[in-house]
Amino acid sequence: MSSEILRSPGDDAIRQFSIFADNKVGRLNDIIVLLAQHDIHILSLCTVDTTDSAIIRLIPDYWENVKALFDEHGYAYSMNEVMVVEFATEQDIRTVTCALTQTEINIHYTYPMLMRPAGKCGLVLHLEDNEMAADILTRSSIRVLTQSDLAR
Repeated sequence: MSSEILRSPGDDAIRQFSIFADNKVGRLNDIIVLLAQHDIHILSLCTVDTTDSAIIRLIPDYWENVKALFDEHGYAYSMNEVMVVEFATEQDIRTVTCALTQTEINIHYTYPMLMRPAGKCGLVLHLEDNEMAADILTRSSIRVLTQSDLAR
């Protein structure tokens, strides 16, 4: 039931799950409980709803385990790569958006990380060109995180 948009296997890209769910009471809780029962931590979470359905976007600490669970339990989802940047101040957010605008990289959407190990903030970015964005943001002194940075 999955749809994947990924780079080569074994890379260190951050995977986001977009779970397609009926807009019913308890659906989000079902997913959170399932992940908690398997000791999977949700590092970032965002929901978008319509009248009939919802898209639940989440980034776990170990995406491979989540993929197996969602497949086993019949969840409809897609999985794609996103970028996560770390920042300490509001100025860093402006640095990110300015750098991406100057290089004409479109930001499709963003949402915050729930938790980060060193106590710094994180911002999830869904972009049209992650490689070019990583290069320009690194040159702008913004730390771009990898899956290894997120895993516990």
